[in-house]
Amino acid sequence: MIAVPDGRDDPSRSRWPRSLRRFGELLLGLLYPPTCIACGAATDAPHGLCAACWSGIAFIEKPYCERLGTPFAVDLGQPLLSPAAIADPPVFGRARAVARYEGTASALVHRLKYGDRPELARAMGVMMARSGAELLRDADVIVPVPLHRWRLWRRRFNQAMALSTVIARAGRISCDPFLLARVKRTRPQVGLTRVQRQDNLQGAFRVPAAAKAQLQGRRVLLVDDVLTTGATANAAARVLIRAGAASVDVLAFARVVTDA
Repeated sequence: MIAVPDGRDDPSRSRWPRSLRRFGELLLGLLYPPTCIACGAATDAPHGLCAACWSGIAFIEKPYCERLGTPFAVDLGQPLLSPAAIADPPVFGRARAVARYEGTASALVHRLKYGDRPELARAMGVMMARSGAELLRDADVIVPVPLHRWRLWRRRFNQAMALSTVIARAGRISCDPFLLARVKRTRPQVGLTRVQRQDNLQGAFRVPAAAKAQLQGRRVLLVDDVLTTGATANAAARVLIRAGAASVDVLAFARVVTDA
């Protein structure tokens, strides 16, 4: 029998789709030059930031609180907990965020959530995967903070789910949005005190009965766009742990930092 080549082992065959894709990207770049995702200024590459907007991000880097991820002003050379984490320990294990919720970071979150710009999740998610690399290494599954069905219908997409998809791809870990549901239509958290936020979120989350078996013993990475007081993260983490999760860490793009 004489084997008839089918082209699958031909090196030129595998190069064609890649070449076509590059040509398509080049053509698209000529028709629609890449711009900064924050301000719209011209950039060298798509889905990026210009120099001015990049410098406007207040990145959170070490040293920071090992539990809350809030930055310290002075590096003492060893892992430390902040007074807030000691006085009121969170339900979740660790929290990390890319930047302070101010400047460019605040603008990106606002455009993603309210400006109908889901494509911003690509760049934001990549930055989150880098900042939360240690959490990704320890996680078994990513769970986005869910929206109530009416808010999801009105907004048309869940920004936490959009970010989770990018993070899951970057970290090569599964993302399961069905492990946690939002069953209470809470009022917006903006302007509420810490106690009011906790009351507002009472009974807001639930692990569906069908999902409990899949959650048993798994280390969850909970993803959201902004971490403010931690009330939402605590409420979600409490429900996940009660349903059988081994641990819950939190990863956000931005977090509110109050300087003492």
